[in-house]
Amino acid sequence: MPQTLHRWIRALIIALVGTASATPALPASTLATDAVRDALATTNPAQNPTQQAAQNRAAAVAAAQSTPSTTVALTPVRGKTAIARSTAYNSVPGQTDATPFITATGTRTRPGVIALSRDLLRTFPYGTRVTIEDLSGKYSNILKNRVFIVEDTMAARKSNSVDIWMPTRSEALNWGARQIRITAVR
Repeated sequence: MPQTLHRWIRALIIALVGTASATPALPASTLATDAVRDALATTNPAQNPTQQAAQNRAAAVAAAQSTPSTTVALTPVRGKTAIARSTAYNSVPGQTDATPFITATGTRTRPGVIALSRDLLRTFPYGTRVTIEDLSGKYSNILKNRVFIVEDTMAARKSNSVDIWMPTRSEALNWGARQIRITAVR
């Protein structure tokens, strides 16, 4: 092999070893090693096409194994909790923007939808399924075994707050303001 290819491989190995602590460990397999070695090897023009296809498949399998799944990074941590102030809202223009029945994610408001302040959205992103526990104990039987989904955002001035959508104004007023514990379930 040419000297520049040796330097490139050495630099690649050093770069990979240097970032090994930040990346998850790969399974102990020689498949990835063999695929990389075969891909870097100079190909013989007279090589059998079936051998070349097998090498391409092995390289693709190795690349798929070493590439982390993007959905894992978006999945919130199960059991993550936060204690926040909770209020309730319903779909009237005075409590929302110009589109009162549409959430920030583009879905329609319905029972089980909650809005979070922007600081809590970092911990519980859109689509997170959560349970809510009323810390006063007054509404614990209503909230028990109920799963809510984060689909809306509160005003920018709000912090550490959860807004629960309710179908009527009287239900929202009865809820009032209280301390709750929000826990991610999926």
